[in-house]
Amino acid sequence: MSVAIEKSPGPAAAGPPAGSDGSDGPGGRRRKRTGRSPDTERTGLLRYPFIIIVLLFSAFPVYWTFLIPSRTNAEVSQVPPPFIPGGHFFENVRRVFDTVDFGKALLNSFLVAGSITFTTLLFCSLAGFAFAKLQFRGRGALLLLVIGTMMVPVQLGIIPLYIEMQQFGWTNHLISVIVPTAVTAFGVVFMRQYAMQAVPDELLEAGRMDGCSTIGLYWHVVLPALRPAMAVLGLLTFMQAWNDFMWPLIALNPQNPTVQVALSTLSSGFYRDNTLVLAGTAIGTLPVLIIFAIFGRQIISGIMEGAVKG
Repeated sequence: MSVAIEKSPGPAAAGPPAGSDGSDGPGGRRRKRTGRSPDTERTGLLRYPFIIIVLLFSAFPVYWTFLIPSRTNAEVSQVPPPFIPGGHFFENVRRVFDTVDFGKALLNSFLVAGSITFTTLLFCSLAGFAFAKLQFRGRGALLLLVIGTMMVPVQLGIIPLYIEMQQFGWTNHLISVIVPTAVTAFGVVFMRQYAMQAVPDELLEAGRMDGCSTIGLYWHVVLPALRPAMAVLGLLTFMQAWNDFMWPLIALNPQNPTVQVALSTLSSGFYRDNTLVLAGTAIGTLPVLIIFAIFGRQIISGIMEGAVKG
């Protein structure tokens, strides 16, 4: 008698386990493989509301600066104040130019800030190149002296500097504002640190072997390598010179003002006209915003390149 033995399917004959084909089981739903953990995705979702809140807090003062001049003083005094622009912006701007010589103030600020930026970039890049790559006697002592000047508060030098400007006969002239800040210790140290990393010694030696002089090395080798750092330093210098208030107020008179001195004249009356003052502030803010919009990409790329090199 023969007995039929029924063989049970072994492991090889068994069907594929649930989910081996990418599905989650009987439902056939495929699992999403994003490569990121749930905690990482949750952190990414929380990042955007935080960035939006920071952006709103940062942009609101600029928005408010342009909002108030578009309203009248009666509308600004309401509680709560209006948050939507009105139609009086150009009227208040016209009042600014009728009250003070704001056109001359804008021209003076452009001359002062542009001249200071040019001289700072020129002298600081030259000094930074010398301290970083040239060998001369007393280099370390001179560098310590330059760094030491950064420790002295600016206010301590106001009276001696004003006396010196009087001796030269430069008071009430723009040159009295330009010359004292034609070069800065921060700019020298900043350009030196960048030149040490961005300019290889081998490149300078190759230039000397080709017969290039020291000035030729600066112009053809060092200056192109320092452009990212010069973009950053140029923006910082221009903004500082444009927004400087204390020294131009001392060295210049109201008949030959910069923008900040003209704004102080607008707000110095017995009755403070907020729409008038903020209209002048909005006009004085526009050049800085335009410059940053034009050169912002080069400035950010310079900051990032310096961070990578560091």
